[in-house]
Amino acid sequence: MSDLEARLAALEHRLGELEDINAIRRLHWAYGYYIDFNRAEDVVQLFARDGAVVFLSGEYRGHEGVRRLYGTWFQNFFTQGVNGPVYGLLLDHFQMQDIVTVAPDRQTAKGRFRGLLLGGSHESREYKPEGLPLQFYEAGIYENDYVREGGVWKIKRLDYMMQWQADFERGWSRTVAHLQPATQTFPANPLGPDVLLPAGQVRQTWPHRQDVPMHFAHPRFGALLAQQA
Repeated sequence: MSDLEARLAALEHRLGELEDINAIRRLHWAYGYYIDFNRAEDVVQLFARDGAVVFLSGEYRGHEGVRRLYGTWFQNFFTQGVNGPVYGLLLDHFQMQDIVTVAPDRQTAKGRFRGLLLGGSHESREYKPEGLPLQFYEAGIYENDYVREGGVWKIKRLDYMMQWQADFERGWSRTVAHLQPATQTFPANPLGPDVLLPAGQVRQTWPHRQDVPMHFAHPRFGALLAQQA
């Protein structure tokens, strides 16, 4: 291969990586919009066939498990099964601060995102989810895996690590999270995960804090290591 051909191949590969990063950003941001409005089936179709969600120290596996979490649990809990926005319900998920790393073969990738949720019910809403504060905040960090399936980027493993929850009136200094780690799997718990995380990996919720390991190298030290390789 000539020098010109090598340079062209490198540029094409870099361009492909940038297209992949934008596609994965779009994928994850679409996820945020779909869960805003409890569109469970749209969420499910963002996942690979063998995809999974890690939530509250449990893992929901495959499309069936993902559908159980976002449909059977979330959609029924927040909107009584209605697909889409309903009167008086706020459930806005902001997805931001993304760092996406594509594997050299461009078939898999990792992504880190920060999520911020504003949720609750208007006082005039007749149905109010039991145990849910009328106004609350939630924040967490995602460390996700993505895979190219049939030429389309899909979520392979969505790992959401809640960092804190806060009732609006009392703030985070006087709030204990209303969501707690899962303790029972499906089908004993019809809404439960397929498996629980090992005991040493159970994630206690606010006011506990969770370390969320980063999939990417520090910019400075990663560059130094690359020069030494």
